[in-house]
Amino acid sequence: MQNKVLILDFGSQYTQLIGRRVRELNIFSEIKPFNNPPKDLSEYKAVILSGSPYSVRAEDAPHPDLSEIRGKKPLLGVCYGAQYLAHFNGGNVEKSNTREYGRANLSTVETGNPFLKNVNIGSQVWMSHADTIKKLPENAQLLASTHDVENAAFKFEGEETYGIQFHPEVYHSTDGKQLLENFLVDIAGIEQTWTPDAFVETTVAELQEKIGDEKVILGLSGGVDSSVAAVLLHKAIGKNLHCIFVNNGLLRKNEFEQVQKLYKELDLNVMAVDATKEFITELEGVSDPETKRKIIGRVFIDIFKNSIKELGDIHFLAQGTLYPDVIESVSPRGESVTIKSHHNVGGLPKDLNLKLVEPLRELFKDEVRRIGEHLGIPRKFLWRHPFPGPGLAIRLIGEINADDLDTLRESDDIFTNELKKNNLYDDIWQAFCVLLPVRTVGVQGDARSYEKVLAIRAVTSKDGMTADWFDFDGKFMRKLSNRITNEVKGVNRVVYDVTSKPPGTIEWE
Repeated sequence: MQNKVLILDFGSQYTQLIGRRVRELNIFSEIKPFNNPPKDLSEYKAVILSGSPYSVRAEDAPHPDLSEIRGKKPLLGVCYGAQYLAHFNGGNVEKSNTREYGRANLSTVETGNPFLKNVNIGSQVWMSHADTIKKLPENAQLLASTHDVENAAFKFEGEETYGIQFHPEVYHSTDGKQLLENFLVDIAGIEQTWTPDAFVETTVAELQEKIGDEKVILGLSGGVDSSVAAVLLHKAIGKNLHCIFVNNGLLRKNEFEQVQKLYKELDLNVMAVDATKEFITELEGVSDPETKRKIIGRVFIDIFKNSIKELGDIHFLAQGTLYPDVIESVSPRGESVTIKSHHNVGGLPKDLNLKLVEPLRELFKDEVRRIGEHLGIPRKFLWRHPFPGPGLAIRLIGEINADDLDTLRESDDIFTNELKKNNLYDDIWQAFCVLLPVRTVGVQGDARSYEKVLAIRAVTSKDGMTADWFDFDGKFMRKLSNRITNEVKGVNRVVYDVTSKPPGTIEWE
């Protein structure tokens, strides 16, 4: 592929967003640690330097080698990237003496420069830095300012090297996408050819060449990622794909049956294994969330191994690994980072002696859904709310037992049905119930009750990185609470979680 963008990561919380915004322009992007860039840069038509929590003035500041990039390819420095370009080329970067975090507006714009085409005075941008560029290098031209940040955007004379102190990748920068398009399309001349159709065509051909006539095993979770990976592999190798769908007893109500029906409609070759007893027996009485995850992972591997034996000679293992999994598994400093147990990357033991196939490892979540739609997977399945790998085990706070799982499952089903009935489901990023290890006194049927508390969680979000609680009206909440307390045995009180992310996470465990 000769039409790519390289993003060098210096550890910014927004680096993945840069990659996603570039992909939204139908341009393929790759994120690499600043200290381990690709040896061959010929495939990349432009380079972007990300932000960073570090200061360019610090002794341990990230210090990339740009000798093969600077002046040879269009280069854009974002926040830390811009400060790096200024600081090490004769400019002056100092600690900010005014607050430079949050929304700001461009007060001057060099409209004649193609970099700022269709970006006007007053355009809102998002600042997030503790240092500021006080003085530009002598060979740099000022392109834009805000009221507090004089050197908000600049360009080096005689080369297509740009720097901006704000973040165009976040939604708060209203013309951020336009600015990225100006840089990548107008200045770098990159063609916007990264589409679902092109991805499927290229990936199918690559899978056929890599796998040939060998068999592939894939563990299905019932979720979007593994399902899209399965349909893509099926398109490439047909019945040589063997899928295993394990019921761990932690799925949503009727999910084992409903997902099997979908897989049959998609003509997938699926072995369904009901291992509810094995999982619940191992989890009984366990309350620590990390221990729950480890048990689930261990039992799944045992079931998976036994199932493989029934399929004969298998050479490849497929996984629904996504690009964020790949990026997060290595930090910009090079150390491995454990995100959580039971993670997609390297999730199965090496003693299986299988070659790994990860057809989605270049994609973000929203791209996976677009690919799924292109492959004909029903939209109602692709746009289901996210469901955690450990399932209901981490939504049942405290000890695991079969009765409480049933209570949680019934409550969750009522919640989901009410959301759909009231046309609210698609307005919410993720909605679910959490059963708490807390009992309270209630009155049900003119008698005293002493039962558990159920928490309701519903959030809106663009990408799951930040989230806010959904503002239900009182009428909906009253009906939902009445249904759950009247219809679900074991619950006599319903509360609503009004915590945003941050400070809370979306899931409770």
